[in-house]
Amino acid sequence: ELAAVIGATVPTGFELTAAEEVQEKLGSASRISRDRGKIYFEVPARSLPQVHRLRSVDNLFVVVQEFKDYQFKENKEDALKDLEDLVKKVPWTEPLKVWELNNSLKKKKTKRKKLNLQSTASKEKLNDDGEEGGTDQKDASEQDCAQNTAAVEPTIGQDTEETQREASRNGGGEEEEEDNEQSDAKDELQAGSGNETKAGDGKTGEGEAKVLKFRVTCNRAGDKHSFTSNEAARDFGGAVQEHFQWKADMTNFDVEVLLNIHNNEVVVGIALTEESLHRRNITHFGPTTLRSTLAYGMLRLCDPQPTDIIVDPMCGTGAIPIEGATEWPSCYHIAGDNNPQAVKRAANNICSLLKKNENKESSTSLGIPLDIIQWDICNLPLRTGSVDVIVTDMPFGKRIGSKKKNWDLYPACLMEMGRICTPGTGRAVLLTQDKKCFAKALSRMGHIWRKGQTVWVNVGGLHAAVYLLKRTWERAEEKRSFW
Repeated sequence: ELAAVIGATVPTGFELTAAEEVQEKLGSASRISRDRGKIYFEVPARSLPQVHRLRSVDNLFVVVQEFKDYQFKENKEDALKDLEDLVKKVPWTEPLKVWELNNSLKKKKTKRKKLNLQSTASKEKLNDDGEEGGTDQKDASEQDCAQNTAAVEPTIGQDTEETQREASRNGGGEEEEEDNEQSDAKDELQAGSGNETKAGDGKTGEGEAKVLKFRVTCNRAGDKHSFTSNEAARDFGGAVQEHFQWKADMTNFDVEVLLNIHNNEVVVGIALTEESLHRRNITHFGPTTLRSTLAYGMLRLCDPQPTDIIVDPMCGTGAIPIEGATEWPSCYHIAGDNNPQAVKRAANNICSLLKKNENKESSTSLGIPLDIIQWDICNLPLRTGSVDVIVTDMPFGKRIGSKKKNWDLYPACLMEMGRICTPGTGRAVLLTQDKKCFAKALSRMGHIWRKGQTVWVNVGGLHAAVYLLKRTWERAEEKRSFW
């Protein structure tokens, strides 16, 4: 039976969470890559539909071959020549079969068909306005078959060495803009000569099949390489073109060949996702929309139990509660924000999700256990001790609020969250980049919150932290009556 080694990019810091989900849902053990933000696991090819339904992974690819200790030549020409020669040596046949199977599964989805019809016409448009950028072809300037596609700032290209993941690549984006999804998953450079088609025997398109169009995307990290990502993609892509007789096309390609280079680790793969899987819930974006995959990781940290009441008091566009209601429907989710615009966006996102569910089931569609309210985070209209779990993305003080305001806001938030949370069993999972301010606020609230685990994450190029807090048995101060 055809088996596939699948590589998945995941939110940096949540590799273990993704590995647990793969074990739980697919029964496969995962290997966490030394290159942060990636995991690898083996599944039978028939499990591909379940792989696409994983909640913690951003992008998927089938591994053609992996070199754990690849020796690069010091001379640039020699190093690039070796990469070219690699194309003839790696075993393409089975991964291409997996790619074909993956394509046939996509075609079965009628929605996908509609999307494909639009894609040629609207791909450039979508990518230009940054709303949809699976593998953002934002500035389709091709230079010798290599394209710089920095998700947000094309200038960051060339090589973002080993700091690529932690570098503030959107000039400091708060939680997560809708189009930097690839910041930790993909290096900024996608260079193209890569695309396949129906590659029957993995050599050429079948007789009657069209010539496949391809692009090569190179993700490179490390400072010991004599070449740039662009050069590697260009030369590797040229060899792919020669080997398969495919046609290079940067924007409208069938096959995306991936060349991932992390120090001495080289992985050749074929992309299985056109756009990141974290774009599943949100249709109305705010200035700091969180990725659904990161929201899932945060929710999983607090281990929701059936009948738990889960609150996101600063919900923004609703990424966390929508993910929660979808994946943990036996809990009750409450979302709130003080900004009427955010509440409106979150409500629109909930409506979009309900519509999508209706289309899916075509019969009577169930609602989702989620309500949204406008409220003041420091004065929540909830009873003392009535909430089991709080999961929220705190203002970083960059795009929303300010670092100065956070010094008052954070302690007040922790105090009010402590009041509504059940003593002894309640827990909170909080994401922030303003770590100094959070640590100070937490030290002041030590009587009601104990720090459990900390997960270091990359959010749009910012080095942030997710804190798991446990509620102590200490009673919180009662609030005055609201009425």
